[in-house]
Amino acid sequence: MSEVFDAIVIGAGQAGSPLADRMSREGWRVAVIERSRVGGTCVNTGCIPTKALVASAHAAWVVREAARWGVVPPAQPVVDLPAVIARKDRISGNSRGNVEKWLRGMANVELIMGHARFVDPHTVTVDGRRLTAERFFINVGGRPAQPGVEGLDDVPWLTNASIMRIDRLPRHLVVVGGSYIGLEFAQMFKRYGAEVTVVQRGPQLVPREDTDVAQALRKILIDEGLNIRTGAECVRLAPSGNEIAVQVNCKDGPPEVIGSHVLIATGRRPNTDDLGLEEAGVKLDERGNIVVSDQLQSSVPHIWALGDCNGRGAFTHTSWNDYEVVAANLFDGARRGVGGRVVTYALYTDPPLARIGLSEREVRATGRPALIGTRPMSRVGRAVEKGEEAGFIKILVDAESKAILGASILGVDGDEAIQSLLDVIVARRPFDEVMNGVRIHPTVSELLPTVLQSLEALKPLADE
Repeated sequence: MSEVFDAIVIGAGQAGSPLADRMSREGWRVAVIERSRVGGTCVNTGCIPTKALVASAHAAWVVREAARWGVVPPAQPVVDLPAVIARKDRISGNSRGNVEKWLRGMANVELIMGHARFVDPHTVTVDGRRLTAERFFINVGGRPAQPGVEGLDDVPWLTNASIMRIDRLPRHLVVVGGSYIGLEFAQMFKRYGAEVTVVQRGPQLVPREDTDVAQALRKILIDEGLNIRTGAECVRLAPSGNEIAVQVNCKDGPPEVIGSHVLIATGRRPNTDDLGLEEAGVKLDERGNIVVSDQLQSSVPHIWALGDCNGRGAFTHTSWNDYEVVAANLFDGARRGVGGRVVTYALYTDPPLARIGLSEREVRATGRPALIGTRPMSRVGRAVEKGEEAGFIKILVDAESKAILGASILGVDGDEAIQSLLDVIVARRPFDEVMNGVRIHPTVSELLPTVLQSLEALKPLADE
């Protein structure tokens, strides 16, 4: 006998929980099924716990570097890693508890802990229960992937989740993967006091970014004492006594790095392979993402996919926007989609890298006439006063419409400052109509109009 609901939400992540709340307020009877912990990646193994760890790392760095501000600490800082982990757990746990309390307090919503699996397009089973609904909303998130790394069965290794549970500082942490997740942990553990080496298969860190951004970020990390090995042709792990040999096969430097711990940060994959989606007729792409329309409907129109499992963005903010799009279309008579969503994200190294819109490389690929403005962070009063002058600002503009095409800010408070540029893009207004307001001094944002006033034609590269 099946239990009947108006809607079933599979996964209590950053899209599923608020969507359940909206459906509850609309009078729907809803089942929210979660097989692990409510809150999704962000609350449990992503944004919230990692940024709590970044904050502890920043505190250690400030104490260690205090002399640059004229403060002499009584001794070199000693990081109490168990205390750092406990702080992270409190913050993450409180957030998770608040989400669960929220869900359990929703009218007409039942939170079911267990593993959902489709048996037909309108039915799932959960620990012996059979549940049916007119509509399904899948928000199951993703997990770490390990493409192209050999020897994983021969040695112990860490993921972005398990590294946040270790209780002693690594002697030497080797991070395989020089992109967003890997670099945050690499800098973090260096500031805790570990030796750190980053091994990146490609020729540059953060390959999605422009070369000048990647080079500036690399210099920041090297200046802090991190070892960076790019151009690793073949990455293989092997035992080396009580430690781990990471064979990198690079052209420069030793052919292997010996570490006490290895973090594999080479990508993520969606949690879609054990949901019985084939029984529901839901199509997946080659990466395992659920194929969705602009309105986030799958190949089966009454089944939607939101968040990391749909391949349309893998951030908390894009997951939340997925919820907004679906809710507006279902209940507000809207016809919203995600196709026009402006790319926006940040890498939380210190200083952070904030990005919106198109990169310089992408602008060049369009062939359109464009303008570019840049300024080093050393020209920003706020950065100078805080003693954190590394990085730069880069803004790209359409030469004809004066629309902002994209921007990168690698520098202190750049993740906050860039938001005003994002608002201009979303408003679809020329920058010179909306960037003339008086801005607070001293802030990073106050330099953005100055950068735009110095725009020059984007010149062809030497090899173009």
